[in-house]
Amino acid sequence: MMEITKTIKCKLIGLTKRKLELLNREYNNFQHYLKTGEDRGVYSATKQQGKRTYRKIKPDKEYPLVIRKDLMDIRKTDNKLAKYWARIPNCGVRGGIKAALAHQPFNFEEWEICGSKLVRTKDGEFYLHVTVKKDIELRKEYSSIIAIDLGAKWVGVSVALHRNKPKFYGKRIREVRGKYFWLRRKLGKEKKLKAIKKIGNKEKRIVNDKLHKIAKDIVDEAEKHNAMIAIGNLSGVRKNNKGRKVNRKINSMPFYRLKEYIKYKALERGIAVIEVPEHYTSKQCSRCGSMNTKRPSQGLFICLDCEYQINADVNGAKNILKRAVGYMLTAGVVVTQPEGGSRFVLHTPQPPPNGFRWKPLAIARGGGHREVKFLL
Repeated sequence: MMEITKTIKCKLIGLTKRKLELLNREYNNFQHYLKTGEDRGVYSATKQQGKRTYRKIKPDKEYPLVIRKDLMDIRKTDNKLAKYWARIPNCGVRGGIKAALAHQPFNFEEWEICGSKLVRTKDGEFYLHVTVKKDIELRKEYSSIIAIDLGAKWVGVSVALHRNKPKFYGKRIREVRGKYFWLRRKLGKEKKLKAIKKIGNKEKRIVNDKLHKIAKDIVDEAEKHNAMIAIGNLSGVRKNNKGRKVNRKINSMPFYRLKEYIKYKALERGIAVIEVPEHYTSKQCSRCGSMNTKRPSQGLFICLDCEYQINADVNGAKNILKRAVGYMLTAGVVVTQPEGGSRFVLHTPQPPPNGFRWKPLAIARGGGHREVKFLL
């Protein structure tokens, strides 16, 4: 078993004028207490938690109101306004303030609710950032592996043992990045800084939405085909100098965010995610293993030994898949072939959320399979 945590951002909706006044008063008094130590009326437990959470206070910064775990109460209702309602402690209000949470495709009943934070935006709206946790048991047997190569043209390209055709992700992200890059350049020449900031926030929302959908699609496929997920390790990917235009595209691609979204969505469903070193995956031929290759363009890969021609990102994904299968054979799994099929069985202690990192202890053979035991 392993414990995973996540934060759910919930907008408070349907607040009456009175509730809004009480929340603003509590929030303002909390800011004043943190910066001066003077109590103008803040819930006692909130004051204590605020002092523990915020050690250093900056006078020009606004801090979210901290709600202790035992005081955070979220309940499911049949109310037409909202499915879930939260009770927020407030000084001078017995029982706290009941606030409706905007619709969330999330079941709070299946998770343990931890401490939360109440955040006020510049527009005066309130959001409740609820931290939840749950114990998850990773699957120990897998029938397939999905390998993902993250690149400049496509945010992700995946290949898998259970299908022949690759999948390409991120066309819309590339279009959005390009559009807003040129728009920022135009506004920058006109020195419209507020407009640049505004469109930057919009771009971020669009890209995040697309990344969540891509991650969900990959994890849905992994769940359907009982597949483990292998992602290329991106260490140093932004350091390679490939020309101004390509460098801009690489640096603007949200590789890390996509990887993290895939990880937490997979772990929620008990699916293992491993990171595979990407060294030479873009230069090595996935068919014959030769390094005598060339790339006449960003998207085309040609092997000069076996004359294999393929999309460069697909070639990288295939190399990641081959390495992942190799690691499964020698690092932490048992591979058997029952009735002509293949099965990958985890044989390690529970891995950490950021992927598997094993140290070899002993190797045993027998029973028609090869077994390698590892310790974290």
